[in-house]
Amino acid sequence: MRLFSSLPTLLSVLTLSSCAPPLPDPGSQSVVAPLPPAESCRTDPFRIDLPGGTFRMGAEQTYGEEAPVRRVSVDPFAIQSTEVSNAQFAAFIDATGYVTQAERAPDPALHPDLPADLLRPGSAVFRSPADTGQRQWWHFVDGATWRTPEGPGSDLTGRMDHPVVHVSYHDALAFAAWAGADLPTESEWEFAARGGLDGALYAWGDEPPDQGPVKANTWQGAFPIQNLARDGYAGTAPVGCYPPNGYGLRDMTGNVWEWTHGQARPGATNSGLIKGGSYLCAENFCRRYRPAARQGQDRDFSSSHIGFRVVYRAKPPA
Repeated sequence: MRLFSSLPTLLSVLTLSSCAPPLPDPGSQSVVAPLPPAESCRTDPFRIDLPGGTFRMGAEQTYGEEAPVRRVSVDPFAIQSTEVSNAQFAAFIDATGYVTQAERAPDPALHPDLPADLLRPGSAVFRSPADTGQRQWWHFVDGATWRTPEGPGSDLTGRMDHPVVHVSYHDALAFAAWAGADLPTESEWEFAARGGLDGALYAWGDEPPDQGPVKANTWQGAFPIQNLARDGYAGTAPVGCYPPNGYGLRDMTGNVWEWTHGQARPGATNSGLIKGGSYLCAENFCRRYRPAARQGQDRDFSSSHIGFRVVYRAKPPA
């Protein structure tokens, strides 16, 4: 379900459960790495044709749900070079009049377990405990939508080239259908994210993200109370501003999580799968800025750090 009465229980995307670690001491930090030059940004999305092939999918070093490593084959397909931006999504809305799930009150018949006071429009917004003084860092905000990412009073000024957020799986699928595209399968997404580096830990190789030049938009510092923003952005970044992987794709890890057609577990029809981590993933809490990382999420859920990209195929995936 998208609305919730207990955020720590139901916002599984960030593992906000009773087993979440205590708030960390900021401690010492590594040397600041050089930021990607502005001229390296490619915010204009384009298709990249991928040949398909067989690769090693999954990992066994970090989280159990990524194992086992297995050989998987994908057919040729094309994929958008960046995440879908606010500008792209606005064009879809203007053309169709589509209303996202965060902008609608849920149907009570589909959510009989929810009290009436929770059947209202809105979405999940991250707010650091350092700013709010509260231990909880996810908040359901009435009026938080793709147009108003932080809630009423916020807007997209200066962020039209940032990835669209506060979109559910169903919203992403509606955009893809309008664009003559589709969402990637989990295997297609991971094949693309690896960029030809079969078996590498990260999309750029095996060098840790906090060593050398900035590689992706992730959290630097002690999550969730200290964000050093050494990568240039405390929140989302414009699409396409970090170095491309071996296939020329940008932001396959970091910036925002991306919806796929995958399922968190077999038979869980309303449990979708997001890939790639986001600007909130940190070494001390969520090391999911890796191609193999996977996280289950209700398909009608939306938040301030989940977006998507689309693929194009000559035939449906196997």
